[in-house]
Amino acid sequence: MSNAALEVLPAETRELATDTVTLTPMTLIDRALASGASAETLEKFLALQERWEANQGRKAFDEAMAAAKAEIPTIRKNRTVDFTSSRGRTHYKHEDLAEIAATVNPILSKHGLSYRFRTAAEPNQPIVVTCIVTHRMGYSEETTLCGPRDESGNKNAIQQVGSTLTYLQRMTLKAALGLAASEDDDGRKSSDQNSAPITQDQVSKVLALIEETETDIAKFCQYLGVDSVPDITSGQLPRALAILEKKRRQANV
Repeated sequence: MSNAALEVLPAETRELATDTVTLTPMTLIDRALASGASAETLEKFLALQERWEANQGRKAFDEAMAAAKAEIPTIRKNRTVDFTSSRGRTHYKHEDLAEIAATVNPILSKHGLSYRFRTAAEPNQPIVVTCIVTHRMGYSEETTLCGPRDESGNKNAIQQVGSTLTYLQRMTLKAALGLAASEDDDGRKSSDQNSAPITQDQVSKVLALIEETETDIAKFCQYLGVDSVPDITSGQLPRALAILEKKRRQANV
């Protein structure tokens, strides 16, 4: 326990902990109970224990994520989309959710990590998907994206929801694990709405997040494969926002 942590404790607690600086708060709680410490002292130690456990959990999560990402290989693009509509031809390759899961699941499990999805699809509202990555010590981080129902092709209402859910699950998982590929054809579709530049309001939102998170704008654009923020396409926007939102959450923890 650090000296700074000891300063917040009452005098009797500091005396109890003075010779046990290298011990955990739980050890000090045991000693406090044995010495008949006051309820206030025990409450202080319990609060310290909770903060200590949270900090240990976050450290373990960060270490596990770093180790897992170092082992995850480039994910094979196993799906090809090729069709022609009134907007022109759409042709691109991508990795589906099953391919991503088959690649990352064994590695994440090896390092004590797992993930799940939380979804919301209210009538007449964007579909929201949150990917929650959790470490076995309890610490977790969330990545959220939302999008409209997929009305491309001849999908019925249920298929529209299902298509968007699958897409958002795939993209939130990739964003949460930092798996966005340098050559990501999905999001650079030709001759459809996803290749259109983002609106001025969206540009302003991205720039505001870049400024708030003190992100290097040149490196950020290079990562997305664009010359400037206004060149970001609507297909790339969810990934760009997910990266910046995650950076903002981490800075506020």
